[in-house]
Amino acid sequence: MNSGTWTRIDQLARKLAPFVTTVLLVVLSCLPISVPGMGSIAPAIALMAVFYWTIQRPELLPPIAVFAIGFIQDALSGEVLGLSSFVFLLVHAIVVGQRRFFLGKSFLLTWWGFTVVAAGAEFVLWVLASLVALHLIDPEPVLMQTVLTIALFPCVSWLLVRVHRAFLASADA
Repeated sequence: MNSGTWTRIDQLARKLAPFVTTVLLVVLSCLPISVPGMGSIAPAIALMAVFYWTIQRPELLPPIAVFAIGFIQDALSGEVLGLSSFVFLLVHAIVVGQRRFFLGKSFLLTWWGFTVVAAGAEFVLWVLASLVALHLIDPEPVLMQTVLTIALFPCVSWLLVRVHRAFLASADA
């Protein structure tokens, strides 16, 4: 292959980095973490990635990709197909609308913003799941998942910043 082909492959791989990393995090999030007395809960790692990439590179994570990520998550986790897609699209739309507020701000402000978005997203998921089940689902595991998700946000953000710098910073230059 000539250098032009390798350049195009490299550019495509860089453009797919947000989608691919988020799908990998979806797979990771399907591995439940046991919490004593609570059973299995899994942090919403894909939600963290959707939030991060929507702030940093929304053009590389368009709504159709966000929908696909939610669909993949629902399929792998055994949830009702479309619930995660709906919530991820809702988060994407909210964050795109507030993107200028988050860009260039401190991490603590971003974490606070994620806290609000994650709590809202988990609440919407709980309400929708309760409607589908035709009864109120126990909110305690959802609350624990929300706390775990918010607590792990700095770790996942650190990883996504590294991916961003490795794959996308040099592409911008």
